[in-house]
Amino acid sequence: MALTSDNHFDVNQLDSNELLKHQAQVLADLKVKYYIIAGDTFNDFTKTVHYVDVLQHELGSQTEVYFLAGNHDMAAGVTYAELETRINAHYLHNQFVDIPGTDWRIVGNNGWYDYTFASQLFNERSVADFAQWKRAYWFDGVIEQPMTDPEREDVVLQQTTNQLLDATVASKRVLYVTHFVPRAEYTRITDDDRFWNMANAMYGSRRLGDVLTKGRVVYAQFGHLHIKPEPRTFDHVTYFNQSVGYNTHRLQEWRHADFMSEWQTRLRILNLQ
Repeated sequence: MALTSDNHFDVNQLDSNELLKHQAQVLADLKVKYYIIAGDTFNDFTKTVHYVDVLQHELGSQTEVYFLAGNHDMAAGVTYAELETRINAHYLHNQFVDIPGTDWRIVGNNGWYDYTFASQLFNERSVADFAQWKRAYWFDGVIEQPMTDPEREDVVLQQTTNQLLDATVASKRVLYVTHFVPRAEYTRITDDDRFWNMANAMYGSRRLGDVLTKGRVVYAQFGHLHIKPEPRTFDHVTYFNQSVGYNTHRLQEWRHADFMSEWQTRLRILNLQ
């Protein structure tokens, strides 16, 4: 299988209809059976769904495409209630896929955040303070939801706990896929109230990392942070971040001059058997 995230076609001003043909050819040449997209494909959920549907058509039956919604995908074209349904056959949120002939199961959840990566600020910042900062300074301020961020993360954790329990009962090893960050080791934390410490609050959840240690999770993929780390193992779980990231006038995060080179270099190929 092949793992990717944070392709950001619209932010990068790319022709996704043309590029997906090249992506499909690469995936076919690599004989990829499962292609997993861990969020942030477009800034509009409907565009992400369209891209995935067209890519799946291009690939045919040789490759199954699955995707999650990152915070960028959630910004338009979808409601919170819709995100919690099986809105598309390729949508992996709170779903699982068993790999035939193996004991492997792919478990997906969009994820969210609860400010625990900024817990050093809890004595001086309330939940309402974090939420106000988010609305003023953070992309996610446009995303509507019927609960607080910590409450939304509570839902994620309960869904994940249930999915991992089911996998344990079924004697399945798990590749867990999410968009948001599950480990504090990937963040830069200091003791002051500077911008990045507030931004850390919206990266993910320490609690998710704790939950992942309690199941039969062998691998975990996440995105959201446009970093390019080597795989790292914590508490028997090996973590991957395969984000492509931005190549814009303001932010040049690619190591290659063109999208296809960057995307292909960032692909993580796993052979689960």
